[in-house]
Amino acid sequence: MSTRREFIKQLTLAAGVGAVSTLGLGLSAPRVRAALAGNWYMPDEHALQERVFLAFAASTAIWEDWATPVNNCIALLAKTIAKYQPVTVLCRANQLSLAKQKCGTSNIQFLTMPLNDIWVRDYGGCFVVDGQGGRGLVDFNFNGWGGKQASGSDTQVADSLSYELDATYIGSQLTGEGGGIEVDGHGTAIMTESCWVNSNRNPGMSKAQIEAELKANLGLRKIIWLPGIKDKDITDAHVDFYARFVKPGVVIANLDNDPKSYDYAVTRTHLNILQSATDADGRKLVVHTLPPPLKKRSNVYTQNNPDFAPGYINYLPINGAVIAPQFGDAAADKYCKDLLTKLYPGRTVVQVNIDPIAAGGGGIHCVTKNMPRV
Repeated sequence: MSTRREFIKQLTLAAGVGAVSTLGLGLSAPRVRAALAGNWYMPDEHALQERVFLAFAASTAIWEDWATPVNNCIALLAKTIAKYQPVTVLCRANQLSLAKQKCGTSNIQFLTMPLNDIWVRDYGGCFVVDGQGGRGLVDFNFNGWGGKQASGSDTQVADSLSYELDATYIGSQLTGEGGGIEVDGHGTAIMTESCWVNSNRNPGMSKAQIEAELKANLGLRKIIWLPGIKDKDITDAHVDFYARFVKPGVVIANLDNDPKSYDYAVTRTHLNILQSATDADGRKLVVHTLPPPLKKRSNVYTQNNPDFAPGYINYLPINGAVIAPQFGDAAADKYCKDLLTKLYPGRTVVQVNIDPIAAGGGGIHCVTKNMPRV
């Protein structure tokens, strides 16, 4: 199989990025412009959740012969999460029966709509709340990570979800992805410049303009900017592979210990920034490090695949549990489990083999979207 990065270039040329697939949904949902939306804010992920969304949507057009293993992995994650809280699986109408067969129906609902791919974190918008029982969904106008993949159907998902969930639709002036946003729920965010301050998403906008709109969209008072790194992966370095809030004032940072990795230097730069940073309330951050494995299983997904993304930091906190990856490096797997157990007391850390998903450059957080409880 050609690498996903190479195939994306071919797909984009063949299909045309941004070809819109109209769903005919979302027209009845309340619609507001984000900068005028009122007292909305994005809550922290460790707070109580209503449900988690996944997309059973890997296709042979993008994944070739890996499509079935990827969807099987999505199904495994759905069943694992459903042991702790409700799950909604998005899928194409013609795959509904297969999705139900693979995922099961215990604590799982299904919602059909046109889809391009599995990365619902990125294209599904960001849930916000108003503290008075209201729920909104901010649409960041997904464009296939800056025109790297056809995204006409995925671009419509945030609008469709707002309609289906009776959430206020909040249209941002920015283009970006949910995986590029990390918040503590109390006014502080961490983001990468390589993702947001990038002409493939927000041409002609200054960093100050982008920051002002993000603050208005998500109820933020401060953004801690990390440089990130452009053009090394399809996302231009989403923050959810580099830094995560455990709770206000406490952060886990990726620290790549492989000197041959392009992330070796940038993760050290990020660590220095985070260790020197304060949050919106002036509190100095407590920073823990979580290194990727130095060795991993040898299989069809890992061999000769520059897109394989073995990042423990791309975990998902849910009600009563933390769902984390497992990559076959016994010492590194244990370190990940021990650290998350320590930092999320009272939750069970469940590790899952996600090699098929990691083969496409993503992880558990990338393929899930948590909806906060209001």
